[in-house]
Amino acid sequence: MATTDPSFRRYLPWVVALAFFMQTLDTTILNTALPGMARDLGENPLRMQSAVIAYMLTVALVIPASGWLADRFGTRTVFLWAIALFSLGSLGCAASPTLRMLVIARVVQGVGGALLAPIGRLVVLRVFPREQFLPVMSFIAIPGLVGPLIGPTLGGFLVQFVSWHWIFLINLPVGVAGVWASLRFMPQLRSETPSAFDWGGFVLFSLGLMLSSLALQGLGEHLVSTALSVICLVAGLCAMAAYWLHATRHPRPLFDPALFKIPTFRIGIIGNVFARLGSGATPFLTPMFLQLGLGFSPSEAGLSMVPTVIGAMLTKTLATKLIQRQGYRRVLVGNTLILGLMIASFALIERGTTHLWLAVQLGLFGMINSLQFTAMNTVTLGGLDTTTASGGNSLLSVVQQLSMSLGVASSSLFLLLFSGAPVNRANPGVDLVPAFHATYIAVGAMAALASFIFFQLRPQEGESGPQARAAGDSIQD
Repeated sequence: MATTDPSFRRYLPWVVALAFFMQTLDTTILNTALPGMARDLGENPLRMQSAVIAYMLTVALVIPASGWLADRFGTRTVFLWAIALFSLGSLGCAASPTLRMLVIARVVQGVGGALLAPIGRLVVLRVFPREQFLPVMSFIAIPGLVGPLIGPTLGGFLVQFVSWHWIFLINLPVGVAGVWASLRFMPQLRSETPSAFDWGGFVLFSLGLMLSSLALQGLGEHLVSTALSVICLVAGLCAMAAYWLHATRHPRPLFDPALFKIPTFRIGIIGNVFARLGSGATPFLTPMFLQLGLGFSPSEAGLSMVPTVIGAMLTKTLATKLIQRQGYRRVLVGNTLILGLMIASFALIERGTTHLWLAVQLGLFGMINSLQFTAMNTVTLGGLDTTTASGGNSLLSVVQQLSMSLGVASSSLFLLLFSGAPVNRANPGVDLVPAFHATYIAVGAMAALASFIFFQLRPQEGESGPQARAAGDSIQD
């Protein structure tokens, strides 16, 4: 069996780490480049959120099928296809002459990106013995931290001094290296009897996500009539309700409704949705605020985001001790309220704000945001056992991508409504600072509302075990 070959265990973590790096770098490098891309494509920068949402939503749609695809076609085959699609989508993004073509290429890129991390985690879980899983996943998570650290800065420098096309083209040599390494060191693992896939549930669930997201974008951008947007929203909610009814009757549903009988999982998942509506929108809003509102250059905006990542990395070492001392309920309720206030506090940033104060504020946000993600991940997964861990982890990954996608869509809607800016062309003459300030306050209020959900935890609920810590470390935030 391939898993007994020492070379697989020696080099496999590096292969998976490379894939994690590709994915996390791409999700952070784009935000800083959006205003420059908008100028080149002849678009209003306030409409560029569709390039971000298309990727996140595609990832959310494809993740549920990743395990079945690996069992059916083999881990190496699917992993190679994931790298190929991600690289092909990157090339398509670089060659896109319009926003519409860019969105289509981002969808292709998202299909590949959705498979990279889940397949990588699955292979590590099957190749390494249980006692080695957590150390290996901790090693693999390091590139996932490096990507967000250099992504905004690299994106800013590339768009200012070279061309925005290179934020996608740099994925190609990494993809070539990934294909070579996967052919040599990725084992081909598949199930002899793959379980049946819930295609009916997959279609209903995907349809619900797509229609709801399109409705939010339509309401914000006024690209279609309000009536059509409302119809899409109602149809999306109807599809999600139909999926829930389908799941209660299907023998092996896409996501087992029994997961929601676990109190900590139920509260954690719902809390994730609302908390990430605010915190997931901030990395998208802030680079645009710095450039379109405060007049920063792309490279200055990228460098300004570094304290956020440094703050997040520092908090990783303190989060576990704080949670163990104070308990999940107290940490999540208090930190969620602080997170909402922290997001809203960006409305106090004016053109004369010093770089030092901006760095302090962004660093504090990174620390609070990281603590929020760590606590939410572990409380959600801590109550799962071996029979529910896989489905619960997959659903949490989907919810993360979905809620961040909805956060970007809703923040864009607020920004467009508060600015009153036209959506068919760039309008650099409009002072967007008041619109950004109002948007930060609205987004912060949305994030703070999740504290009511986390208040439903009992004081002693949420004891985290090895399964929760391992899954929490492997999920990139």
